[in-house]
Order: sequence, then C-alpha cells, then structure tokens
Amino acid sequence: QVQLVESGGGLVQPGGSLRLSCAASGSILSFNIMGWYRQAPGRQREMVAIITRSSTTNYADSVKGRFTISRDNAKNTVYLQMNSLKPEDTAVYYCKAVTFLVYWGQGTQVTVSS
Repeated sequence: QVQLVESGGGLVQPGGSLRLSCAASGSILSFNIMGWYRQAPGRQREMVAIITRSSTTNYADSVKGRFTISRDNAKNTVYLQMNSLKPEDTAVYYCKAVTFLVYWGQGTQVTVSS
C-alpha cells in the first residue's frame, strides 16, 4: 500500500515562503504523475501543480511564477516551493500520485495571514 506523507505547512505572512514536501513510501518513479492540490473551506479541491515522471510540469494560472514543483527520485520526495504567498493561497494542500490507481496524502494546512 502506497503512503504519501506531506509536511512543511504552517502559518506565514503575506509575501512569505514555504516549502512543502511529499514523501512516498516507495519509489516515485513508479508513478506516472505526482502533484499538489489544495482545498480551501467551502471550495472544491483544485490542482496547483503537477510533475510527470519525465519532470514535465504544469501549474494553475493562479500560482504560475510563484510556485515551483520539483522531485528528488533518490529521496522519493516531491516538493512544492511556494513564494510570494497570498491570503488566497490559504488551504489544505494535498499530495497526489497516479499510476493506474490514485493515491492521496492526508494533507497539510497552509495559512497565509498577517
């Protein structure tokens, strides 16, 4: 059973930065796609950034130029570097991994507030 464990969330002031980590229990090379999604209160879960096995990336328009997704295959970890954070980035951030099945982590809270 694949496990994804997110970490790195917290409280940050507007304009600040955070780096989220998603550690997988097995090799992330087994996944076709990994990504970060977020869900704010009262809203649907939305894609933030995805990265393929070949490291092709895609971002939501709202985070382009501010967030960067990356992967470290040796550490079986995917990262989300978040810069210039805004209050509207406040949400629970989830890691997702896709093979022929879909796996989700438990989520990590990111709060952007002064």
